[in-house]
Amino acid sequence: MTDRIETGKATPDTSRRRRGGGRAARIALQEATTGNEAVHGGLAGGRYRPLSQTDMESIHHSALTVLEQTGLADHFPELLDLVLPKGAVLNEHDRLCFPRALMEDVLSNAAKEYYVFARGERAGKDDMHCTAESVYFANSGTAVTTFDAKTKSYRPSDLRDIYDFTRLVDKLDNIHMLGATVLATDVPDDFTHDMNMVYAMLSASQKPACMAFRDRSHIPHAIRMFDLASGGEGAFMKKPSVIFGGCPIVSPLRIGRENMEILIDTAKLGLTVDLAVPPQAGATAPATLAGTLVQAVAETLACVAIANLITPGCPVSFAAWPFITDLRSGSFTGGSGEQALIGAAAVQMGNYYGLPTSVGAGMTDAKLPDAQYGLEKALTFALAAHAGANRVCEFGGMLGSLMGCSFESMVIDNEAGGMILRSLRGIEVTDETMAVDIIHKCAIEPGHFLGNPHTLQFMNSEFVYPQLMDRERTDTWENQGRVDLLERAGESADAILTDHFPNYFGLADRQIREEFPIILSAAEMRTSRS
Repeated sequence: MTDRIETGKATPDTSRRRRGGGRAARIALQEATTGNEAVHGGLAGGRYRPLSQTDMESIHHSALTVLEQTGLADHFPELLDLVLPKGAVLNEHDRLCFPRALMEDVLSNAAKEYYVFARGERAGKDDMHCTAESVYFANSGTAVTTFDAKTKSYRPSDLRDIYDFTRLVDKLDNIHMLGATVLATDVPDDFTHDMNMVYAMLSASQKPACMAFRDRSHIPHAIRMFDLASGGEGAFMKKPSVIFGGCPIVSPLRIGRENMEILIDTAKLGLTVDLAVPPQAGATAPATLAGTLVQAVAETLACVAIANLITPGCPVSFAAWPFITDLRSGSFTGGSGEQALIGAAAVQMGNYYGLPTSVGAGMTDAKLPDAQYGLEKALTFALAAHAGANRVCEFGGMLGSLMGCSFESMVIDNEAGGMILRSLRGIEVTDETMAVDIIHKCAIEPGHFLGNPHTLQFMNSEFVYPQLMDRERTDTWENQGRVDLLERAGESADAILTDHFPNYFGLADRQIREEFPIILSAAEMRTSRS
C-alpha cells in the first residue's frame, strides 16, 4: 500500500477496515479507541489583554480611591469589630472605608493560589490548582427553571434536577468543577434546601465543587456532610473539595449581610472564600465600561480585604463579575460583546494583582441552543478563557440570561469547552512538530500524509474530536435524517441520564440519611426521569 510507510512497527491495515464495515464502522472504531488527549483543565490563558498596562494602573488607583473615600454602606457591628481594629475606618458618611496603605499591605500579602481537591477515584488527577492564569471551566448559575427540549418551554427546576445535572456533568470531561446550576424550587425550607443541595451534588460526582448557602448556620452541617463524603471526621479540612460562594456586595457599594456573614465564617475557618461581585453597567454601576470596571474592582477588593483582615493569607477569589444592561429595556444581557469584553478585562485586573480569579461567562440571552446561543457562548467563553480566568463560571447549560438551564446545552457546552481549551494550548513548535523531513518524504511519495506514522503519532494529542458537532457531507447529513445539534445533544444527554446513577457516598449514605433531612430517595436515584 502506498500510504503505509515502513518504520519497523506494525501499521494499522486501513484497507481491511474499509472492507469490514465501511466509513461509519471506521469512525465508530476510532471513537471507541481514541481518547481525548489534546486538552485538559489548567491550561494557561492570559494572552488576551484588552487593557494596557497604563489602563490597569489607572483602574487600580481609581478603585483604591473609591475604597478610601466612598467605602461601603450597610455595615453591621460584627463586621466592624473585625476590621476596624485592623486599620479600616468609618468616614464622615458612616461608610466603611479602607485606606490606601491598608489595601496595598493586604494585596502584597494576599494568597496567590488555592487548591480545590477532587474526591475518591478522581483525587489527584482532577484536583484544581487556581493560580497563574490556569483555566478551568466551572458550573454555577442557580437558575430557577429547567429547559424542556421536547416542548421548547421552561418548567420550575427542582431537587431532582440538581442531582441529574450533576451526574451528567460527572461524565463530561471538559467541565472541571461542580456548581448548583439550578435551585430546588420544590424545597422551600432554607436548611432542608441547602442540605439536600449538598447531598444531591456530592452523591452525583466527586469533582471539585463550589457551593453557596442561604444562612451561615448551615456551614457546620455542610462540613459534616463534606467529611462523610471525604472519608470521615476531619477529612474535608485536610483536603477541601468545596469552596464557598456568595454575593457579599450589593452594588453600588453596599454590604449584603447574609452573604457577608458567610464570608466571615469561611474566612475564620481559613477556607477558600469565593464570591461574585456583579455590578450592572448603567443600572447599579456607571454606564461606561471603565466606570463599571472601577466599581467592580473596588467592591471585589473590599471583600479581599475583609477576608484577609479576618485571617491573613486566607485564599480569596478575585471575582469581579461586571454585568451589562441593555439600556433600551433596563434588562440584564449576558451574551453581548460588551459582556465578553468587560468580563475579560475584570479577569485581567485580577491577574494584575496576582490573585486567583473567576468570572461569569456563557450567560447567553438565547432561549434555546440556536445561532444566537452559539455566537454569544463562543465569544464570552473564549475571551474569558484567553484572558486567563482560573474559573470560567456559569459554564455549562445556562440559557435565557441565567434564568434557565438545559441538559442538552450542558453537553454542547462541554464540547465547546474542548475546542476552547485547544485554542488555549496553542501551537507547540519543535523540530518534531514542524516535520520538515516528513513533509519532504510525503510530498515526493505518496503525495499525502494519511497513514504516515507521524500522523498516527499525533492524531490524538494534536486534535480534539467533537462528538456532537457535525462534520459530515451534506448528502450524508440528509440521508441520515437531517438531525440538528439540539437533537444530537439530547441523545447524548439521554444516554448518560438513562445509564449513570451514581451515589458516591457509598456506605456513608445510610448515616447521612439518619442525620439530615434528605428528600431524594434511594429508589429515585436509580430511576430514569421521564
